[in-house]
Formats: sequence, structure tokens, C-alpha cells
Amino acid sequence: MPVLPRALEIQGEIAAIRRDIHAHPELAYEETRTSDIVASRLAEWGYEVTRGLGKTGVVGTLRKGNSLKSIGLRADMDCLPMDEHNEFEHRSQNAGRMHACGHDGHTAMLLGAAKVLSEKCDFEGAVHLIFQPAEEGGGGAREMIRDGLFEKFPCDAVFAIHNKPGVPLGHIVSRPGPLLAAADRWDIRITGKGGHAAHPHLAVDPMVVGANIVLALQSIVSRNIDPHDAAVVTVGFFKAGSAYNVIPADVHIGGTTRTTTPANRALVERRIDEICRGAEQMHGVKIEVEHRPGYPPTVNDAERTRFALGVAAGVCGDHAVRDDARPSMGAEDFSYMLEQVPGAMVMLGNGGGPEAVSLHNPRYDFNDLAIPFGISFFVRTVESFLGEQAAR
Repeated sequence: MPVLPRALEIQGEIAAIRRDIHAHPELAYEETRTSDIVASRLAEWGYEVTRGLGKTGVVGTLRKGNSLKSIGLRADMDCLPMDEHNEFEHRSQNAGRMHACGHDGHTAMLLGAAKVLSEKCDFEGAVHLIFQPAEEGGGGAREMIRDGLFEKFPCDAVFAIHNKPGVPLGHIVSRPGPLLAAADRWDIRITGKGGHAAHPHLAVDPMVVGANIVLALQSIVSRNIDPHDAAVVTVGFFKAGSAYNVIPADVHIGGTTRTTTPANRALVERRIDEICRGAEQMHGVKIEVEHRPGYPPTVNDAERTRFALGVAAGVCGDHAVRDDARPSMGAEDFSYMLEQVPGAMVMLGNGGGPEAVSLHNPRYDFNDLAIPFGISFFVRTVESFLGEQAAR
């Protein structure tokens, strides 16, 4: 099962779609043009098309045979709120909008798979192609689920691809268990007593309290988390003061935490609260802490991951597949789908080696040479899973 010849034949057509989407990026829940392209292509190829889940989401369904088994394949469609610094012809035409995470490539590869699957009959059951909005912070997967995604389109398994700069072209990597982290945000607001910088004894300086809290937060990972686990606590900003000779009355600190297990996620939140309560009593200030949960960890089902990597080996070769990818502290809202349905996300090499332009970089671009590998993986996954299920 190497790369499908048909995937190579349509590479140019799908790359043109990808570049068109790249040139017209749309933010979370604004993906109307992109979803129009997706819906029209799916309808052209004979899919049942459902729109409006998660506002701008699209689901294309293809049914063959009498089997009740089903599979979901997911791609995200939104861009990032940033300017593009590339100069090639398909660079963004929308100021402050850029496909800097490869969602244009994810959408195009799934469309390519849709075209190939519509031409083939090597499976029995239902294929649900899920084109999701608002992955970049908007929780589009969560909103599609709330709108009844898996009630309307039941899936026995769900799979997704994310591109990975630095991984060689034609390679696929993943791992069972946590692949990506939970991403949470928090705010700490300290209220003291402002005063003249020349008379600090008459004030209650929240700056000193804030500085101590920032340092104490660094002990959470180093002294509370098992060294074999991955966790990050990062202070993103420290806002206070407006003049050289004034002790401010308040401080606002904000940051993010990344954890890969529910236990560590709860532990980090608890320790932030305990550190702030201790500082409050020690320094005589008032401290308010607000936790804002983000995406949960992306946790691959072990059996589905083994299955997906087996398919990947058939497409890319055993030498180009790894099952021991290091968990990333980035986050993905495909995690919500994996909480509902057993499945797996795999990382497809975007090439570039150690010097590759990273995701979320203003000079990033999805590698069109990866398209045939993504199409082939999606198609072979459907054929293998539904063929395997139908044979039982």
C-alpha cells in the first residue's frame, strides 16, 4: 500500500485548492468562503453535505454497502490573526490573516481524500468527513459536538492529521496516550496600597508581592511534577505602574499552563491558588485568582494509534513511521473529539529539517509535496478500518 497513484495524479488540482485557501484566510467562525469551497466540492463528488454545525462547520458523508460501521476524518479550516511575510503568489490577500498553521493543507488533503474515496468502492459503511472551524482558540470541535456532531454522524473511530515542520517529508509520527497538552490560562490580580516611591513604608507594594509570586510559580513544575511528566507554567505578562516615582496600587499577572494529564492539570491549578493565598497572608494584600480552562490534552487511543501507524507504514514505509513522538506542549481541540470517540491524531512531515520554519511563523507555508501522503493516509485509513470492520 504505497502512496496512491490517484493521489499523485490529483496533486496539482488539490495544491491549487490549498493555495487558493491560503490566499484567502479566514478567522474562527468566519470561514464562510472556505466552507463554501468545501461544501461545493463535496456535493460535486456525490457526498451528503451538512452545514452549520459549529456555525461554519461542514460534514460530508459517503455511504457504501449495508454495514452500519462508520469512521470520521477531521480537518480544521481557520487561520491565525497575524500578517504574512512571504512574497510568493499565493500569499495572504487579507491583512492580519494568515494560514500559519497549515490548516489550508489539512483541508485540502481531506478534500483530496474525498475525491478519491468517491471514485473507489473498497469499503463498506459510512465515512464522515468533518471540516471544523475555529481550532485556533475558538473551540470549534467543542461547538460542533454541542451541535450534535456525533449524534447526527456516529463514528466508531475518528482520525486527524496535523502537519509537522522539521519532520522529513513523507514521514508520519505519533504516539499512544498524550500527544498534545492541555492549554489553560490564568490571571492573578494583586491589590495593595499605592504611595510615593520615596516613602515605601507608607505603602503596601504589590510589585514586590508579584515578583515573589512569579518566582514561586517556577517551583510548581520543578518541585511538584514527576520529572518524567511534561508540564509548563509560563508567565506571559506583568502589568503594573505608570511612573518612576509612584508605587502602584495594583498588579495584574497573566500566563498559561500546559499539562498532559488530568491529575497534573488539577495539581498545577491548586498550587497556583496555594501560592497566592500564602502571599496574600504574608504581605497583607488582596489577591484574586481566575483560572480559564482551555483545550484538554489530546490523548490518542492506544488501539486506534497502532492501527493508524500501521496504515501509515503501508503508505510511507516502515522506516518513515515512528510511534514514540515526543508529546508537544502545544494544544489542539481535536482533543474534544477524542474524548467522545476513540481515535488518533498523526503528525505528517512538512520537511525542512532542523531549520524548518515553525508553525505560527509569518514565513511558514504548508508543503504541497506532502499532499499525496496525506490523501493516501486518509483513504487507506478508511479502506482498512471499514474493510476490517465489514469482515468481522
